[in-house]
Amino acid sequence: MRAPYQLYYWPTIQGRGEFIRLALEEAGAGYVDIARKPEKSGMGVPAVLACLDGDSTLHPAYAPPVLRDGELLIAQTPNILLYLGRRLGLAPRAEEGRLWLNQLQLTMADWLTEVHDTHHPLSMNQYYEEQKQAAAVRAQDFRDTRLPKFLDYFTQVQANNPRRGGWLAGAKLTYGDLSLFQMLAGLHYAFPQAMARLAPRYSALFDLHDAVAARPNIARYLKSKRRIAFNQDGIFRHYPELDG
Repeated sequence: MRAPYQLYYWPTIQGRGEFIRLALEEAGAGYVDIARKPEKSGMGVPAVLACLDGDSTLHPAYAPPVLRDGELLIAQTPNILLYLGRRLGLAPRAEEGRLWLNQLQLTMADWLTEVHDTHHPLSMNQYYEEQKQAAAVRAQDFRDTRLPKFLDYFTQVQANNPRRGGWLAGAKLTYGDLSLFQMLAGLHYAFPQAMARLAPRYSALFDLHDAVAARPNIARYLKSKRRIAFNQDGIFRHYPELDG
């Protein structure tokens, strides 16, 4: 029996680590969420910080999430999912399909950064309240131009899938579908009014969201204590004044 995967990420937010959690949960893979375990057991936040320490780790990560599989440490969300995809049965077998799926995940990483920048457009070292005016300008541009552009793109990707199963790549669910579910769920939390206005134009994407949420392992996870609620410390934050 293989040792469980170890996930190193912050213990109180979904953030970028949630994309990894969703893949592990969907596959029913054993994993330990290290930062949510007691420090006295050698885990907790200090163990996460150790992954970033170049003095004690040969290949330190710039930032979490980090996945450990045996002696192997892997950082960056798309990189981790590229590694896990074949092993968890959540990626196409052919290299062309895996590269295409990685391309979609990298695009979602760009999208996620733009979501973050709606509430922190100037500096991560300043509080939101110190950059509210700039955030209002950035959020309006995101709602009016960037958000529809990303939704248009993934709608086209979905429509271009020759297998016509409603998924992004191939006939079966992949980690890309799980990640798109997370993007849509987070956007519903952060921009509920904007997403409600856009919903009629993107019914196929929202059908995908609902199909992922209904999968047995994901449904159980979403109802469990393992699923951290969206909150104002994460990437997806709800400020009514930014919702338009």
